[in-house]
Order: sequence, then structure tokens, then C-alpha cells
Amino acid sequence: MNRIASVFRFGGPYLKRYWARLVCGILLGIVFGLSNGAILGISKTLLSRVFPDEKPVANQTGGTTKKISAFKEQLLAVRDKLNKVADPWLPLAGRSLDKKEIIALLLLFPALFAFRGYIGYLSSYCMAWVSERVVSDLRQDVFRKLSSLSLDFFNRSTMGDLITHVSGDTASLQRSLNLGVSDLIKEPITILSTFFVLVWIDWQLTLFLFIFLPVCLVPITILGKKARRAAKGNIKTNVSQQSLVIEFLSSIRVIKAYNLEAPQTRRFAEHSRNLVHHAMKGVQAKEMVNPLIETIGAFGLGGLIIYILATHKSGADLAVFIAAVAAVYAPIKKVAGLHVLFQQTSFGVERLIKILREQPSVREPLQSKSLPPFSKEIRFENVSFSYRNDPVLENFNLVIPRGMKLGIAGESGSGKSTLVNLLFRFYDPVKGRIMLDGQNISEVSTSDLRSQMALVSQDIVLFDQTVAENIACGKSDATHAQIEAAAKAAYAHEFIIKLPQGYGTRVGDRGVLLSGGQRQRIAIARAFIRQAPILALDEATAALDAQAEAEVQAAIDNIAEHRTVLAVAHRLSTLAKMDKIIVLKDGKIVESGTFAELVQGRGVFGAMAQRQAFVAVAS
Repeated sequence: MNRIASVFRFGGPYLKRYWARLVCGILLGIVFGLSNGAILGISKTLLSRVFPDEKPVANQTGGTTKKISAFKEQLLAVRDKLNKVADPWLPLAGRSLDKKEIIALLLLFPALFAFRGYIGYLSSYCMAWVSERVVSDLRQDVFRKLSSLSLDFFNRSTMGDLITHVSGDTASLQRSLNLGVSDLIKEPITILSTFFVLVWIDWQLTLFLFIFLPVCLVPITILGKKARRAAKGNIKTNVSQQSLVIEFLSSIRVIKAYNLEAPQTRRFAEHSRNLVHHAMKGVQAKEMVNPLIETIGAFGLGGLIIYILATHKSGADLAVFIAAVAAVYAPIKKVAGLHVLFQQTSFGVERLIKILREQPSVREPLQSKSLPPFSKEIRFENVSFSYRNDPVLENFNLVIPRGMKLGIAGESGSGKSTLVNLLFRFYDPVKGRIMLDGQNISEVSTSDLRSQMALVSQDIVLFDQTVAENIACGKSDATHAQIEAAAKAAYAHEFIIKLPQGYGTRVGDRGVLLSGGQRQRIAIARAFIRQAPILALDEATAALDAQAEAEVQAAIDNIAEHRTVLAVAHRLSTLAKMDKIIVLKDGKIVESGTFAELVQGRGVFGAMAQRQAFVAVAS
């Protein structure tokens, strides 16, 4: 029960949004459950009229009538009134059938079962309507939460785990709400209404029948725990397999180059076998409920028949109680199955609770200050930063006046890209601050800050949308004329109009239908259309060949005009046109100057330039 309660505590705020349809579904479920008891009661009445008990109606002991409670007396009075109304329509032993009775017999049970069936359908429909919207809202909240988290969270998470949060964990909750909530209302009410009718007919027989119910709880509890363990193992293995698939697809070129298809396939097969193992454990736990409940129920039925025959109960009692066993054990099996289902769901819910409680390390200010258009300078003041426990910057200071084109060079791991990450507030400094025109960037909203910046990086990210839509990501309200102008500025217009649908051509997943240089020029067009005063170039040409680099560099030179530029580069030739270059080592500036000054010197930059020139000549 705790697991079921935890699922509903988690889903409660979402369910409240659709309370009207939820209440409607619950009420219809209650009516459905009561209708099962009503069918048993009407069946008992009909059988008693057709096959009357030969024993006297009154129970007498020593000539004195047994006292009955006032409540039961009222119920008997109501029953007598109903009997008077129903008497002309229902058959009676010793009385020949007439038209009314034939019509009633032909229509009574079809009407009852049709009523019950349609009420059950409407209840299930309302519950499904609610659950689908609840899970849709939940998926959006999970996605929104992921989009709000900082980069450090994604650095310590796997793609498979994140995808499972959005799809797998919410899907398990969807199954519980779709299949479980409706039955959680209907079936217990069915059990209670059946119990009430049976108590009314014969409380001793009912007590004998329901003595078997506690016996059912033992296997249900054990199987529920097994189902939870299986679900936990299934989710963990599924996360690993999802991560493997993503890794495989994103690295397919390397995999084929090194003939790694077979080992990767074996890894996938191993995960698949583990998934099958955990899935079958879950199936065992879930499906074992039915035979166990049916076996216990069969013992109860056998004992019930013996008891009825030994106490010389009427044939009507025998028929009704056997029907009751069939009627009551079906909902008991469903409730038992629900226990297993919610046990399986509870682990996914715990994962969802955990992800929704995650907080970004880069927080929005409680009261953000306005950020005027950039006009003066960018200033790093005593900035220290580390990735986990690895220090990258230590008391770093730098001033970048508006309009300066600053090149940033250094060996790998020297902190070049970290400067860009901190400027965009992908991370916050451990110490120190970054000022934009004298305003601490941690005191303004990230949306205001980033609206004044554009980024072109080595990792070219294009979405599976049209060329025009990818360019317009830089400015959501861009017109087609603005998109085309940006493409021309990035020297992308010529190849775009040659595509099958021009600007309406979809570029495929990650832009696979385009060459590296074409993808990068579209990325530059996206940055250009933003018209941001600050442009960050993070190894923008590092992955391109010489021809593509020349094309992209021309586009970069065009977009860099009249902007403040931070150009991070490992390929030093791309920094030749920078106003100033700083060289980083161990997170500190060890050299600074123009390209000509640094390349002729004997410092870090000069040594790097010589190595690259040697490699270029050798190649």
C-alpha cells in the first residue's frame, strides 16, 4: 500500500488539474462496482421466486419470533415495496408466464449487463483521459526541468539515463494510471458490494467465504517485492542499453574504421539478455498472481459447497454463492495484479522525483537587474574555476574592450574554452566575478545575458529541421528576407539554393545531409542573424579541411566586423587577424600581443606555431 500511496502522492498535483473528469470517473467506477452487487441481489431474488425455499420464512425458537434490528427492518420494508412493484414483471413458482414476465426475462439481464458495461467503459474512458494528460504534463515538466539544469548535470549523466527519464519512467507511470486507477476504484467497490449482498443473504456463509481473503495477501506481498526488484533491474539495464545505442550511432564512423561492429553487437546482446531476464522475472511475479488466487479460491469454493450441503441450504443460496465466488475473485485477482503493477511503477516514480528535485548549479537571480546593450568592456576579475576537483583558472584577470577581436591560444586543458563557458554562464566561477559594462553577469537573467551573445563552436549542432528553421534559431521572429541575408553574409546562400527544396530542405539528424563546411556556415548564419554585439568562436574551424576552412574563415571575418570577438583556437593561423592574442597555460595568461609579435617570439605561442608549421610542411 505504501508504494501505491507514493505513486498517488507524486501524481496528486497533476491529477488535481483535471479534478472534474477524475471525480466523474471515480463516481462512475463506484456505480460500476455497486452494479455488480445489484446483479447478484437481483439474481438471488429471481432464483428465490422461481425455486422457493421449503422451510418456513419465520425463524422461531420456542414459538417466539427472532428480534431483528431497526436498520434491517427498514431494509426489509424497502425490499417489500420493491417486490410489490416488481411482482407483476417477475416469474413466480406455481404461476404461469405471461407477456410481462417474458419481456422482463428477455430484457432484464441484458439491460443490467449493458448498464454495467457502459458505466465501466465511461469510467475507464474518464480515467484514461485524465491519465494521458497527467503523463503528458509530467513529460513536459521533466523536459522543462532538464532544459533548466546546468551543464555540470549533463556532464555527470548518461544520455541513456536522461532518455529513460523522459520516456521510460513516465511510460511506467502511464501504464499504472491507465490500467490501475480505474480498476483501483471499480474492483474494491465490486468486492464491497458483493460482500454486502452476501452478508444480507447469509452472513455465516459470507464469513466462511471471506476467511480465505487474508490467505491471498501473503503471495501478493511476496510477488510485489519480486516485481519491484525486477523493475529496478530492468530500468538500470535499459539505461545502459540506451546509452550503448546512442554511443554506437554517434561513433559509427570510428566503429567501422576499427572493425568494432562485432564487439559492440556482443555488448548490445548482453544487455538484451539481461533485459529479457529482468522482464521475465517481472512477468513471473505478475502472472503468478492469477494461479495462486485461483487455487486459493478453488479451495474456498470447495469448502463452501461442502458447507452449503452440510447445512442443507437452499439451491438458490448455492447458485448465488457460487456465482459470488466467481464474481468476487475476479476483482480480487485484479487488485492483486494492481499491487504488482504499482510495485513495478514505484521505482520509476522514485527516479522521477529525484530528477524533478534536481537544482541547477547556475541559478537565476531572485531579482534580476536589467542589462543595457553592451557598450564598454568585458572584465574577468580574480576568477577561479575548477571542474569538480580539477582547478582550471586561478585568480584570472582580463579586460576586453568593446570592439576588440581577442584571440585565445594555449595547449589543451589550459582553460581556453572555460573562458567562453563562464562568459555565457554555462558555469559560475568558484571565486571572483565577470562584469559586463560594470554589471555582474550573475545578477542578470541568463536569457538577457545570452541575448547579447552568439556562439559558433567546433561542435556543429544543427536540428532535424529545414535550413531556414535552423538559421532562424538565432532569432525566433526572423523574416525570410533576414534569413536569406544572414545566409549570404555567411557565404551559405549559393549552396543552399542548390539544395532540393532550397531553404525548405531538411538537413537530417545533426545535419548529416550537409558537408562539414556547409554545416558550419549555416551555424555562422544562425549567429549572424542574432545581431549580437559579442561573438564567441570556440575552435570554429578545427574540424574542417583546408578548403572548407578558407570558406568558413571568410564567413567568420564577415560576421566579426563591428563586433567584440573572443576566438578560441588551437589552429593558430585562424588568429592572424585578431587585434590581440593571449596565451594560456595552467589557467594563467603567460603571453599576450599581436600575432606577428607572438609568432616571432620564443615563448609558448612561437613554439606552438613552429610545431604546426612543421606539421603543415610535412603533410
